[in-house]
Amino acid sequence: MAKLSQTRIVRGVWEGVLTGGGETPVVEALHEGEALPGVEVVALPGEAGHAVRVPLPGAILSEGVQVVLLRLGGEVLTQITLVAGLPPDEDLRAEVNLLRAELELLKRAFRRHCAETARQGQIS
Repeated sequence: MAKLSQTRIVRGVWEGVLTGGGETPVVEALHEGEALPGVEVVALPGEAGHAVRVPLPGAILSEGVQVVLLRLGGEVLTQITLVAGLPPDEDLRAEVNLLRAELELLKRAFRRHCAETARQGQIS
C-alpha cells in the first residue's frame, strides 16, 4: 500500500515522500477535478521511496479553502489544504473557541452543583 507524507511547503511547492508506490509511480495532483501540471516524482537514492514535488500555481489561490488531491492510480494518497483570505464571520475556529468557553462554564456549574449536593448530604 502506498503512503505519501508531506515534508514541507516552500516557495509555492509542496514536497513529500512516497513509499510503497512501485518502481515508477505516476502521482497526479487534482484541483476541482483539473490536473495540475509539473508534478515531479524522483527516486530517492539509496532509499525505498520517491520524492514528490507539486508546484502550487497562484491561479488556484482564492478566498476560502482550496483542496488539492494527490492520487496514485486512482487512489487518493493525501490532500493539500490551502486557506486564504479573510475568515468568514462564522469561522470554524471561532466556533470551536466558543464551544470550549461554554464547556468551561458548564464544567464549573456542574462542579458547583456537585459540591452543594455533597454538603446537603452531610447536613441531613
